Amino acid sequence: MPGKKNPSLKDPELYEELREEGTSKQKAARISNAAAKKGRSETGRKGGKSGDYDDWTVPELKAKAKEIGLTGYSAKKKSELISALRNS
Repeated sequence: MPGKKNPSLKDPELYEELREEGTSKQKAARISNAAAKKGRSETGRKGGKSGDYDDWTVPELKAKAKEIGLTGYSAKKKSELISALRNS
């Protein structure tokens, strides 16, 4: 609903950008409000470090590829999966 104001959104511009990228309404609202509170440069720095794909098993890599919508991953070798995930 572009153009409709939502008083609970603290950064409606960022919210709209995220929605256009395909982010869910809830996640876009959460990110935009966190960015308004802490500043955009600080948002996303919170949390732990994601494990390196080299440490993942092939089934874990394939599950991640499926989750993010990659195609043709089922016949790929581990190194090819890692490359596809890093470049997606």
